Amino acid sequence: QVQLVESGGGLVQAGGFLRLSCTASGRTFSTYNMGWFRQAPGKEREFVAVISWIGGSTNHAANVKGRFTISRDNAENTVYLQMDDLKPDDTGVYFCAASSSWTTMKARYNYWGQGTQVTVSS
Repeated sequence: QVQLVESGGGLVQAGGFLRLSCTASGRTFSTYNMGWFRQAPGKEREFVAVISWIGGSTNHAANVKGRFTISRDNAENTVYLQMDDLKPDDTGVYFCAASSSWTTMKARYNYWGQGTQVTVSS
């Protein structure tokens, strides 16, 4: 069992930056691939980024590549999402999730946090 808690969301102007954190409980955090997803009002939850269990591989969605960076610190049981050059379209609730699979598909993630709101004003 893994419990996930996100933090770091907030209100920022376009062009600004935020760093999201997701802290996990449980000793098995380092065995999971960790992903970030986001959901805008009235839209489906979409993939943002994923990092492998050891941190050696990452994959970012095309619409955030070059602006967002996922990383993790297994000693701290934490995964991060550095978000630079934010745009109004980045507004939404951001969720971290854990999966035993290397995947961008939300259905393959076993554990989810409660989400943190990110709002980007124009």
